[in-house]
Amino acid sequence: MPVEGGSSSGSASAARHPKQKRKAHSLSIRRTNSTEERQPGILRGDMLEGQDSKLPLALRNNLLDLFGQIEREFENLYIENIELRREIDSLNERLTGDGQTVEGGDPTKGALKTKASHSTSQLSQKLKTTYKASTSKIVSSFKATTGSRALCQLLKEYMGHRDGIWDLSVTRTQPVVLGTASADHSALLWSIETGKCLLRYAGHAGSVNSIKFHPTEQMALTASGDQTAHIWRYMVQLPAPQPPPDVSAPCDDDQDSSDREEGEVDGEGPCEVPTVRVATATLKSHQGVVIAADWLVGGRQVVSASWDRAANLYEVETSELVHTLTGHDQELTHCCTHPTQRLVVTSSRDTTFRLWDFRDPSIHSVNVFQGHTDTVTSAVFTVGDNVVSGSDDRTVKVWDLKNMRSPIATIRTDSAVNRLSVSANQRIIALPHDNRQVRLFDMSGVRLARLPRSNRMGHRRMVCCTAWNEENQSCNLFTCGFDRQAIGWNINIPALLQEK
Repeated sequence: MPVEGGSSSGSASAARHPKQKRKAHSLSIRRTNSTEERQPGILRGDMLEGQDSKLPLALRNNLLDLFGQIEREFENLYIENIELRREIDSLNERLTGDGQTVEGGDPTKGALKTKASHSTSQLSQKLKTTYKASTSKIVSSFKATTGSRALCQLLKEYMGHRDGIWDLSVTRTQPVVLGTASADHSALLWSIETGKCLLRYAGHAGSVNSIKFHPTEQMALTASGDQTAHIWRYMVQLPAPQPPPDVSAPCDDDQDSSDREEGEVDGEGPCEVPTVRVATATLKSHQGVVIAADWLVGGRQVVSASWDRAANLYEVETSELVHTLTGHDQELTHCCTHPTQRLVVTSSRDTTFRLWDFRDPSIHSVNVFQGHTDTVTSAVFTVGDNVVSGSDDRTVKVWDLKNMRSPIATIRTDSAVNRLSVSANQRIIALPHDNRQVRLFDMSGVRLARLPRSNRMGHRRMVCCTAWNEENQSCNLFTCGFDRQAIGWNINIPALLQEK
């Protein structure tokens, strides 16, 4: 999580611990030294004699150890599957024999024959399903990812930050640019088409944790670990567009991106770009890290969320504090405003999110929702009457604003969910995960696609945030992560919905 005024690279490098052995029918590969039991009189070096290879002997031994473990796992699965097949055949024979006995008995017991036959079919189907499930985990790991690549194409990479990127957003006015907020104390504006950095904001003294753009004017709102939120103006000129890169071309560099050093950054950084250092307005009523901020509909007020367990509502023109929204028991993690109504939703580490209603100036109601079991990392409004919440409990829940007693859909994942986003037109949910994956779901919880990730594309560290841009008859998704880069993707919506 963002820290006040500090760098986030150190906290991003988590120690690697050996994984525990998986259950019976799953494939587990453990990296070990060549200390396992071997056949007497046979050494790894002897096995490799006469083979033309330039690999060091120690590396070759480790490879043989790994392949040996894979072979043993497959052998165990093969033996178990053979035994399971025998059990199926034996059970079928026994149940079939019982059915014949019933048939030769009292004719009035024909119903028993039908019941026995039905039981035979059910049990056989159950065993066959179990048999298929035991091998499906292996087969699925070897499936090609060509489908995902056809649905989601790499558009551009935006590299130039010197630390992890916490948040990103797309302007709602012309010219359309991408904004990123980073732990390196800066916010950058990018040309979406060329990937060129257009402007740098350097007015904060701490990590920049979020960035949002004014709905009608060229103004940005940033929240920071220096306990303030800044409103600042920008003016940019878009460069001439360049032809898109050929991402399908073969790559000679097969280095796994996840094994690169933390300090490596591909591409050129924003060496000489215009820099804004002074904010138009500084909002400084919080007593802790300001983790997020957003514009209310119309852009005349903003709301900020802080680690001081409160959210503040400000007047933009005067920078005056209008309301302090209290009630959360722990630090806030995110805040979001409704696109067309005066509604605010705040998320917290106390496992809840709260809905604040400012539509009636005389009454400011609040509703508390307890649908998660761990930190709620974000909760966002959709264009319709829905709220989508994501959590460290590895679930995402879709709620109806008209009846929020229970979620209308629950998405269960295999990793913590960070700042999610929902596309305005197609209402597709983009989930950024701690495990470097980005997955797409519809509002009913059906999985649509997963963004491709390989040596040549995708994030190398935790994915922190996603943002959509659906201008000019195209649908682009932007992601950012702890690997200091933002990535633009072109999402083929018709093909995505057809796959559904």
